[in-house]
Amino acid sequence: MNILTLETTCDETAAAVVTDRLEVLASVVASQDELHERFGGVVPEIASRAQLERILPVIHQTLEQAGLSLDDLSAVAVANTPGLAGSLLVGLVAAKMLCVAQTIPLIAVNHLQAHIYACRLATWDDVFPCVGLIVSGGHTSLYRCEDPLRFELLGATIDDAAGEAFDKVATMLGLPYPGGPSIQRAAERGNPDAYPFPRALMKDEDRLDFSFSGLKTAVRYTIAGPDRTDFTNIKLTERQVADMAASFQEAVVDCLVDKAFAALRQTGLRVLCVGGGVAANTRLRRRLSEEANRRNVQLHIAPTRLCTDNAVMGAIAVERLRAGLTEDLDLDVYPGVVRTKMPVTAPPGWTRRVR
Repeated sequence: MNILTLETTCDETAAAVVTDRLEVLASVVASQDELHERFGGVVPEIASRAQLERILPVIHQTLEQAGLSLDDLSAVAVANTPGLAGSLLVGLVAAKMLCVAQTIPLIAVNHLQAHIYACRLATWDDVFPCVGLIVSGGHTSLYRCEDPLRFELLGATIDDAAGEAFDKVATMLGLPYPGGPSIQRAAERGNPDAYPFPRALMKDEDRLDFSFSGLKTAVRYTIAGPDRTDFTNIKLTERQVADMAASFQEAVVDCLVDKAFAALRQTGLRVLCVGGGVAANTRLRRRLSEEANRRNVQLHIAPTRLCTDNAVMGAIAVERLRAGLTEDLDLDVYPGVVRTKMPVTAPPGWTRRVR
């Protein structure tokens, strides 16, 4: 059984073909970094227009890479929550078109669940139940994951996501977009103790939320003071850039590690799965590994190639198909994230069990 999976939640246009045995036959990702670089972050309108231009060529290239035709597909899966509304719609419409043309089932994928499922794909072993930490440009969240399809929200960022903070701080420091890799490279030459940047909410041990807005502001004030908004004429030395990058990165990592292991303590679980673009950060991976070893916790971090948005992690559609969960053609997109403690497979009525 061959399933075409589509991922268009933000600024990557991706497609993959996976089998019901979780074999990856093909994977293609078209990045938009060059389109958003001048803005220091993703511009939704630009992202959705680029998705529209690239979705069909990416699908064609993926099928060609897999050595398949549309007639060889058994189902089409698409991420329809959460993400940018315009980008999500492009993928959903393309998926519906293929399902109608080939008379095959449509499968909905939750983008956040897919990030955690990337850990399952990497280990070829069952990682559930676990605590899932999703840390990316748009999301910083903790979930109790009973199985691949049942997630309970434990905590999330109350303002900015960690990845967004990386992008904005990189712009302040004059580093190129995307900010995550740029800050990581600069931080390798810096002193993480040079600047005492804040670690928001870490003292509140019972709360599993994150906050990075104040950290961004602290970096800004360190560079320019509280009253200045123009960074054009501020010249930082290489040492200052390296030290601020290292200190900022360490503050983010401290918060992520602290809350992840607090979630394990509160739930009593002993398995931690980590996914999302920021999970590619080497300092975060090292710190998580050290802490997991110290606490005798089983740690699974998605491989770097599956951290940033991709369609391979859409293989979670196999789990939905096994559960008999397919969608009608009136399926809609859900850009936002459920903030209450409830399963985030979708809002009520979103999934329909096949009779």
